[in-house]
Amino acid sequence: MVFISGIRLAARIVDAPCNMMHTDAFLELVRAAAKRLHIKPVIVQGESLEKKGFGGIYGVGKAAVHQPALAVLSHTPEGATKSIAWVGKGIVYDTGGLCIKDRLHMVGMKRDCGGAAAILGAFEAAVSLGFNENLHAVFCLAENAVGPVATRPDDIHTLYSGKTVEINNTDAEGRLVLGDGVAYARKDLKADVVVDMATLTGAQGISTGRFHAAVLTNNEEWEHSCAIAGRRSGDLVFPLPYSPELHFGEFNSAVADMKNSVADRSNAQSSCAGLFIHAHLGFDYPGVWVHLDIAAPCHAGERATGYGVAVLMTLFGQSSKNPLLQFLGPECEIAVDDSDSDAKPPPSKKRKARKDE
Repeated sequence: MVFISGIRLAARIVDAPCNMMHTDAFLELVRAAAKRLHIKPVIVQGESLEKKGFGGIYGVGKAAVHQPALAVLSHTPEGATKSIAWVGKGIVYDTGGLCIKDRLHMVGMKRDCGGAAAILGAFEAAVSLGFNENLHAVFCLAENAVGPVATRPDDIHTLYSGKTVEINNTDAEGRLVLGDGVAYARKDLKADVVVDMATLTGAQGISTGRFHAAVLTNNEEWEHSCAIAGRRSGDLVFPLPYSPELHFGEFNSAVADMKNSVADRSNAQSSCAGLFIHAHLGFDYPGVWVHLDIAAPCHAGERATGYGVAVLMTLFGQSSKNPLLQFLGPECEIAVDDSDSDAKPPPSKKRKARKDE
């Protein structure tokens, strides 16, 4: 029942309109989950975001009545040896900002919080069933609204990573909030594994279709494990090409570290969007980074599916105390590296093939 409740919670959040599910309403759900799990949430909201350096989240959401926020739930059991962070895109509504969407493309943008919704449902279910490792849920919440103080194209924001971003498309906002989220996961949470989940690109549905989420990762073994977890859970996953040396040049800027939108929209657009997020975690990050773009499978027609809860719980099933999840969970190695040096991520180790691989 806990598993089912997590999926239903995710679907309910995604289905709710923004006049009901604004950032403050989402925060109330986070606080309620924290209370049930006996966890003290960390919440940074409004101008405090700017003061603490979260330029991505603040820049996207500052024009909205309900202010943007970073919320964190942390489960830290005794005996844990690894730290895992799930980072969710929680854009409660996306007008496109000053690069405003037209009527046909704006309808349905209440669903742009699907990643954060799935992570909230999965986190509560995973902790309730028993989770052996440190698990952090990071919610990057904002409404991409239009107003007098809205971010303009040509503005430059400094994200939590310390990197500067020239805004050339205010409708490429999800990667900005997630850039802050993954940087926080590395710098403050010291995560060995960072998974970000987002309804990031419309191009995802073209790349991997309506039913498969797209996965982009710096670790080949984890790419394979995501596909296995997808088949076992029913939340299907298919990989995107990971080639920062070929694709990251799409974000070249003459006045900042990078732009936030690609120069060529026909060049692996979903991969590029994921690489933008990875850049703020750092291409030198020694741990495992997994990006799941769930734009298409998070809904079927006009209703939410609750996509994301099942695949997250299955992917990390080996860390669960639940026997079924342990059985279903693929064998994912988590290498703990305390150096956080400039070295490149270590190559993946080969593992024995299982029947469903």
